[in-house]
Amino acid sequence: MSVQGVKNLAAVPDLWGKLGWTFFLLMAYRAGVHVPIPGVDTQAMAEFFRQAQGTLFGVLDMFSGGGLRNISIFALGVMPYISASIIMQLLQVLSPDLKRMAKEEGAAGRKKITQYTRYGTVLITLVQGWGLALMLERGLPTPGGVTVDIVAVPGLTFELVTVITMTAGTVLIMWLGEQITSRGVGNGISLIIFAGIVAGIPTALSQTASLSGDAIPYVLLPVLGILMLAIMVAIVFFERAQRRIPIHFAKRQQGRQIVGGQTTHLPLRLNTAGVIPPIFAGSLLVFPATLAQFSTLPWLNRISQLFTPSSVLYNLLYVVLIIFFCYFYTAIIFDPKDIAENLKKQGGFVPGIRPGEKTREYVDTVLTRITLWGALYISLVCLLPQFLTAYFNIPFYFGGTSILIVVGVAMDFMSQVNSYMISRKYEGFLGKTRIRGRYQ
Repeated sequence: MSVQGVKNLAAVPDLWGKLGWTFFLLMAYRAGVHVPIPGVDTQAMAEFFRQAQGTLFGVLDMFSGGGLRNISIFALGVMPYISASIIMQLLQVLSPDLKRMAKEEGAAGRKKITQYTRYGTVLITLVQGWGLALMLERGLPTPGGVTVDIVAVPGLTFELVTVITMTAGTVLIMWLGEQITSRGVGNGISLIIFAGIVAGIPTALSQTASLSGDAIPYVLLPVLGILMLAIMVAIVFFERAQRRIPIHFAKRQQGRQIVGGQTTHLPLRLNTAGVIPPIFAGSLLVFPATLAQFSTLPWLNRISQLFTPSSVLYNLLYVVLIIFFCYFYTAIIFDPKDIAENLKKQGGFVPGIRPGEKTREYVDTVLTRITLWGALYISLVCLLPQFLTAYFNIPFYFGGTSILIVVGVAMDFMSQVNSYMISRKYEGFLGKTRIRGRYQ
C-alpha cells in the first residue's frame, strides 16, 4: 500500500461514504449475531460448540458468523438466501420463461427474479427454522455421546417463536446484504460471510493456543503458521491465474480513417466462479441434516449421520458439487457464443481460428479445460480442513474453505475500490499494483 494511494483515497469523498456505509451495515450484522432467541441456554450452547469443531455444526457456525453458536436471531446466516439463489439459477436453465425474463427484460426482469429469490428465502427459512427448533428441543449430542439440553421450556410456543425470529433475522440479513451491494462497496452477501469468518479468527487462535502442548504438539504451531501462509499465497496465485487468448482486429476504413489492426487478448480466468462453488455446495449439503430433524425414524437419522463433514460420503459429494457449480456458474456468467458474436461484429478473430462458430467452439474448449483445473484446485483447498481436523485436531476456522473465502472476497473488494478510484481519475489505492477481482 503506497502513501500516494492513501492520499488518493482521501481525495475521493464519495468513496469514503460508500466505505462508511459498508462498515456500518457490517457492524449492524455483527451486533445482531449476539442477540439470542428467547428460551435457550446460551451457555450450554457455547459449551457444546467447544466440542463441535470439525462437525456439521462447526461448518454451519462458520457460515453464520458465530450466530449459531450464540443461537441468535441470525443463527441461519445467509444459507437460506444462498439456497434460494441456487434454486433460481437452476430454474433459469430449466425454464425458458425465466431465462427470457433474465436476458430480454433487462433490469425489470432481474428485479422480478430477485423478488422470487426473496420469497424462496423466506420459504426455506421457515423450513430450516422449524427443523432447528425441533433439534434444539431434543438436545444436541456431543462427540462424547452426551446430550446437551438447550431449551428450558420446549413446546409449540418455543417452536413458533423460534421460526418467526429466525425468519425475521434471515430477512434482515438479506436486506443488509442488498444495501451493502447498492450503497456500499463489494458484494453484500460475500462481505457478510467474510465478516463472520474474520470475526471468528481470534476465537480460533485462542482455541489453538489452549490445545497446544496437549492435543496439538508445540512443534506443529510454526508448521501450521507456514502452512496457512503457503495456502494464502497459493490461493492468490490461482485466483489471479488466467489463460490469455490472442485477439487480432482487422484493419478497416471508417470514413477517412483506418481503424483496427490492433492486437489484444481475451483473458480466461482459471477460477471464473470465484468462491461461489464451495458456498453453494456447503449450502446444499445442509439440507439432509435439516430434514432429519423433522423425524425420529432411525433410518433417516442414519442417513443424516452420513452427511457429517468427517464422513467419506460428505466429502465425496462436496467435491462433486464444487466441480458441478464451477462449471454451472462459469456457464452463467461467461457465454462463449456471445464472445464469438461480438468479436465477429467488431472485426476481431483468434489467429488460426475462423470467426463465428469455430471461435465459439475454441473458446468453449479452452474454458472447459481450465475450469476443470480450477475446480480441482478449489476442491483440494476445501478438503484441507477435514485433513487438519482428523489428524491434527486443528480448529475448522483454519481450513481451506474459510481461507479461500477470506482471500477471494478481500481481493474482489480491493479490486472494486481500485476500479472506483481509477474511474474518478485517481491512481489506484495500491499505487501501480493491479489486483484482479473475480469479475476482471
